[in-house]
Amino acid sequence: MNPESLSVRAMAMLRAIAAGRAEMACSSEPDLFFDGLASCDQSTAHLLSHYGLIRPARPGLLGQRVPVQLTDAGRSLLALPDSAA
Repeated sequence: MNPESLSVRAMAMLRAIAAGRAEMACSSEPDLFFDGLASCDQSTAHLLSHYGLIRPARPGLLGQRVPVQLTDAGRSLLALPDSAA
């Protein structure tokens, strides 16, 4: 996967997650929350999870909000030169 395959919004979401500003609801379709507010683009949130770019930072109960973190793949994607946009 490369930065060109993700939207500008998806890359911004990854940067916010890297900055520690996000939580996710534990679910098979995890919703993201930034600075305590629900993301306006849950479809992209689901894609980031399904692509294996993000994961819960700790286990939680179904529906519980927990911190979210980048996976190794997510960190690698942000480290690419073209991801600074």
